[in-house]
Amino acid sequence: MPPRKLYFETVRAGDEIPALAKAPVDRVQLARFAGATGDFNPLHVDEQHARGLGMPSVYAPSTLGMSFLGQLITDWARGAQIRKFNAKFSKLIWPGDTIVCKGRVSDRHGTGGSYFIELEVWAENQKGELVLRGGCTLKVYFNAEDESRQRSGLAPLMVEVGRESLLGKVELQDGDKGKAAAPASKGPAKSAKPSKPPPPKKKPVAKPAKKKK
Repeated sequence: MPPRKLYFETVRAGDEIPALAKAPVDRVQLARFAGATGDFNPLHVDEQHARGLGMPSVYAPSTLGMSFLGQLITDWARGAQIRKFNAKFSKLIWPGDTIVCKGRVSDRHGTGGSYFIELEVWAENQKGELVLRGGCTLKVYFNAEDESRQRSGLAPLMVEVGRESLLGKVELQDGDKGKAAAPASKGPAKSAKPSKPPPPKKKPVAKPAKKKK
C-alpha cells in the first residue's frame, strides 16, 4: 500500500497535525548531533566548560529543537515541497527534557495551478512551557489527478479556490471574482443591543424683560 500523501483538497485551515513526542534529550544525543552537524560548541558537549560559565549543565543547540519540528512537518506532509521554514526560540532545551511538537494548518491558498499550505508549528517541554515556535510554507498538488498530470508532463490542474486562514476571512482569488464568499464564523453572531433614544432637548425658558425706569 503506497504511503499517504498530502493533497490540497484534503486540508482545511484549522486542521491539527498529529503531535510528535520525542524521547528525553540526553548527553549522548547531544554528542551525536554535534557530530552530524559539525557544531562542537563546548556549551553543548563539555559539561565542565558549561558549568564554568555558570550553566547548570550542557544544553541542546537551537538546531536540535528545530530539527524536531522539521520531523513533525515531514512526517505529516508527505509528497509536499517545503518552500519556507523558520523558528523562534523562547527557552533552552536541557538534558532530561521531553519535547512534544505540535502544529496546525493556519492558511491555504492557490492560484494559477500552484497550491500552498501554511503551517503554524511549536514545541513544548514536559512542563507545558513553550520552547520554540515557527512556521512553514508547503507547495502541494491539488489532488492525485493533478500529481499524475504534472508527472506526465501535462499542465497542472486549474482549480479556482478561495483563501482560507485562521484569521476568519475567506479571500477570493482572481478567478473567483463574482462568487459570493462567506467569512468563516466561529459561532452565532451576537445581536446588537438597541441603542436608547436620546433624551428630548429642553426648550430654553424666556427671561422676563426688565422694566425701564
